[in-house]
Amino acid sequence: MVYLFHFELPVNEATWTCFATAYRPYLKCLTLSEVDALAVSVMHLSRAYDHVHHEATTDDTGVAVHIGSAGETADGGDDVIDKVTRPAGPITTFLSFFYVNTKKAEITMPSGKRDLPSIEDNHDGTVSLKYGPKEEGLHELFVKYNGENVQGSPFKFHVDSITSGHITAYGPGLTHGVSGEPSDFTIYTKGAGAGGLSLAVEGPSKAEISCHDNKDGTISVTYLPTAPGEYRISVKFGDKHIKGSPYNSKVTGEGRKRNQISVGSCSEVSLPGKVLDKDFRLLNASIQAPSGLEEPCFLKRLPNGNLGISFTPREIGQHVVSVKKMGQHIVNSPFKITVGEREVGDAKKVKVTGNGLKEGKTQVENLFTVDTRSAGYGGLSLSIEGPSKAEIQCKDNEDGTLNISYRPTEPGYYIVNLKFADHHVDGSPFTVKVTGEGSNCQREKIERKREAVPLTEVGSNCKLTFKMPGVLPYDLSATVTSPGSITEDAEINEIEDGLYAVHFVPKELGVHTVSVRYNEVHIPGSPFQFTVGPLNDGGAHRVHAGGSGLERGEQGQPCEFNVWTREAGPGSLAISVEGPSKAEIDFKDRKDGSCYVSYVVNEPGEYRIGIKFNDQHIPDSPYKLFMSPAMGDAHKLEIAQFPTSGVQADYPAQFMVRKNGAVGQLDAKVVSPSGTEDDCFIQSIDQDMYSVRFMPRDNGVHNIHVKFNGVHIPGSPYRLKVGKGDADPAAVHATGSGLGDVKTGHKTDFIVDTCNAGAGTLAVTIDGPSKVSMDCTEVEEGYKVRYTPLVPGEYYISLKYNSYHIVGSPFKVVCTGEDLAERGPQETSSVVVETVHKVSKSHKGGSGVVLPHFKSNASLVTSKGMGLKKAYIGKQNLFSISAGDAGNNILFVGIYGPKGPCEEIFIKHMKQNNYQVSYIVRERGEYILLVKWGDDHIPGSPFKIEA
Repeated sequence: MVYLFHFELPVNEATWTCFATAYRPYLKCLTLSEVDALAVSVMHLSRAYDHVHHEATTDDTGVAVHIGSAGETADGGDDVIDKVTRPAGPITTFLSFFYVNTKKAEITMPSGKRDLPSIEDNHDGTVSLKYGPKEEGLHELFVKYNGENVQGSPFKFHVDSITSGHITAYGPGLTHGVSGEPSDFTIYTKGAGAGGLSLAVEGPSKAEISCHDNKDGTISVTYLPTAPGEYRISVKFGDKHIKGSPYNSKVTGEGRKRNQISVGSCSEVSLPGKVLDKDFRLLNASIQAPSGLEEPCFLKRLPNGNLGISFTPREIGQHVVSVKKMGQHIVNSPFKITVGEREVGDAKKVKVTGNGLKEGKTQVENLFTVDTRSAGYGGLSLSIEGPSKAEIQCKDNEDGTLNISYRPTEPGYYIVNLKFADHHVDGSPFTVKVTGEGSNCQREKIERKREAVPLTEVGSNCKLTFKMPGVLPYDLSATVTSPGSITEDAEINEIEDGLYAVHFVPKELGVHTVSVRYNEVHIPGSPFQFTVGPLNDGGAHRVHAGGSGLERGEQGQPCEFNVWTREAGPGSLAISVEGPSKAEIDFKDRKDGSCYVSYVVNEPGEYRIGIKFNDQHIPDSPYKLFMSPAMGDAHKLEIAQFPTSGVQADYPAQFMVRKNGAVGQLDAKVVSPSGTEDDCFIQSIDQDMYSVRFMPRDNGVHNIHVKFNGVHIPGSPYRLKVGKGDADPAAVHATGSGLGDVKTGHKTDFIVDTCNAGAGTLAVTIDGPSKVSMDCTEVEEGYKVRYTPLVPGEYYISLKYNSYHIVGSPFKVVCTGEDLAERGPQETSSVVVETVHKVSKSHKGGSGVVLPHFKSNASLVTSKGMGLKKAYIGKQNLFSISAGDAGNNILFVGIYGPKGPCEEIFIKHMKQNNYQVSYIVRERGEYILLVKWGDDHIPGSPFKIEA
């Protein structure tokens, strides 16, 4: 659209400020920066012209401002904006025309050039786009409304330049699709003559192809991809590719729900000889196959007290088992074990029967049976992906057979992946067509482009914002830990009602840890990663979200949460809400790498919140929550005497609930840090007061759910710290080769350093194209996690401490090498460890204080002064040290003489790492002067001095 602006304004900057503020909503075609730029133009023109035009009317009460489309009169139509109150002072008006192009539709051609289609208003709420292509190949059509892409934009289409008589292909299935849903395209064959037409679809999964001859010179082709990824579509005529073939189609998993279970079936072997090591938790074991493949394996205490191992046999022959304690082999390790042919897991020998892998019905159990009796030892993993997250039930008959059932809630195509010993069984993945009534699930989605946030530098003012309605500012606290492990308090201020900002000034480049606590408990999303300088890596795994709207909600009331995308770089953020009713979603971009989302639903029930960045789910997405009915009388209830400190594990705690006249049923439960739930004991004290009593079993943050008539009362669930509560995810760090680039078939590891992080629950999860053998054992500085990937690809390692991601989690690991197992959809492997309190080795028995990891270079320290060359007995001998360019560290000065150390050394810091040193010697002779910056000598040290 082309807009015409007609202004009559006084020469007064306050008038424009008033106009720009009051009428920005009317100028939807402009960005805020364009409106501000327009303001500058108006002011320059108003100063340039001092004559008065009378084309528009003004009176003594104000100034007329008109806006209309090109071709209209400036003072006509319904688009006249109300008058702006006239400021005091003389009026100088002018008439000027501004033409502002707002691109509602744009096409990116294969060459990268941009072109504009024509837009026609159909006057019925729709518009038509017409475009004459200038190039052949893949085009992208961007359609925007109010500056935002409409749903589905950008749309992709192919343009061909071949004339009649040649075979061409067109349709959406050549460029994009959704896993588990049919993708379509059309082949035009009119006038092509005789010849054989062949089709092939290659990609991450097999894809069933069906063709239909339309008898009009066209053929309709449908293929069904069963996994997301890139697919290669080949269309050949007479053994030659047609123009444009092979086509690349990007298939996403959008809208797909996945569920999976794993059933262990490992071989258990007793280690040769008597192995009775009492310190079982300090042992770890790995097994090496004849081919050299080495994997961690699990140690077990057998009934006779001897040690045994549990592992999945993959090869025939002699295996070597290494059992180590704190890195050293135990007695008789390594052990040798022979694996026979019948013990090796063979997926081809697994038998699957039942109609549930051919067709299914919604809302009922669909059954099939798996028989592994002839297949050896191996773990069975099952995943079902489709329009709904089907519940899976598995009954182990303990005779080598399993009865499996799944219950989908939505009709459509489902993909069933069934693997044994990390290989697909025959026929897997199975495509199952499920029919029946759906749950009438409603889905609403918004998508927003996220721009890269400007880099922050050392010394700049850094800001991290979050919204937490209903909290008191003085209950919030924040700290920032630098890459050198220096922790300092940070300032928090309230920008507006419920919106807070953490301010700090970094002194180093690198990843900083920002911890934000409410009543001494980390808020959702904390600890945050904040990179000063260039970002190391970006993507969906660097996006985090948190807030009450991802945990609970109430029908008809706004449910709110924060999304932080700063560390992910630029990209597309998509947010979907799915459940019994459609959601109204509101999105506010704070322009600092964070945004705020609010949504309202009108029906209670179970909802799923999906958050994707560049078509990939962010960590912990999708979120599952229950939307409670309207609060009703629940809002009348109050909590009294709620314990805020001093609560201990295995000791009862209680609080009071005042009903304030509400009529109904009160219930309460406590959820421990590990996720286990326990009911609270509720006793009526009088007609209006209840006592709620509970017994926490673990240390850590518990959630107390208090409901009235099935609805959370205000503030529920309440967070309560039990025990010392010293488990701090912000103090946990992970390092090691297992977090970098790895190779298939090679055992790798990383260390999770929990020194001074307190005792807590460490949960390690590895998501990737295959399951991994993994174990976690205690070491001096924390815990060592070992794993062996079997399939190349991207793995994501999540490390949570007391249910909070540590900084950097999830870590993205790229694995290269050959396929040692069959690739499938994302597989998950996990291990959970209850940690013990640890302090760093260098401070055992001390105060537990940990020195920062200083980043410095002693070679850049300079020194000067007579005191470095000659000393005078009984007098102050001076020299100076300048370490301004050497980074941060501690200055050490020592002098040793003929009869021991010198009598006095005085060091004075003169700011900015400049020091003045003076010393006094009492004896004649030769002295040695040592000057160190941290652990390293400065240039010239040690100095030789004559006194």
